[in-house]
Amino acid sequence: MDVKSINELSDGEAAQIFRKCCGSETWVRKMVESRPYAALDAVFENCEQAFSILTEADWMDAFAAHPKIGDIKSLKEKYGDTKNWAQNEQAGARGISDEVAADLAASNELYFQKFGYIFIVCATGKSAQEMLTLLKQRLGNDPSSELPIAAAEQVKITKLRLEKL
Repeated sequence: MDVKSINELSDGEAAQIFRKCCGSETWVRKMVESRPYAALDAVFENCEQAFSILTEADWMDAFAAHPKIGDIKSLKEKYGDTKNWAQNEQAGARGISDEVAADLAASNELYFQKFGYIFIVCATGKSAQEMLTLLKQRLGNDPSSELPIAAAEQVKITKLRLEKL
């Protein structure tokens, strides 16, 4: 989809497209309201501007739109609209050993209990072991320092998804 096509969509259609990139309704609304875009650069500039105004609640909405790393079942059940994107983004989690899978699941649960949201990482190009290592490192963070890290990962994911459009 090119910029001209995005500009020509109805507000509802544009929201649906942007929602595939990020689950924050505030971010989606800002992206829709910022149209028409003059060029692709403008889409990414507005993406950054929309992220700059998000509240903690908005970030929680964005994070909730992701499956847990390696949770293929939730990809199928809950995230049909972005299933293919998320599966490709999490390709490194496929074919992992039972031991790493169990460690990833247990660490994901610890992360969720500590921070109140799932572990967010731009998984593209990372192996399951690399994601597990990052997850365990980030478990050592306090909530106030972890949220900006998770938010920065969300921005990376969103930009990749915008490029896929």
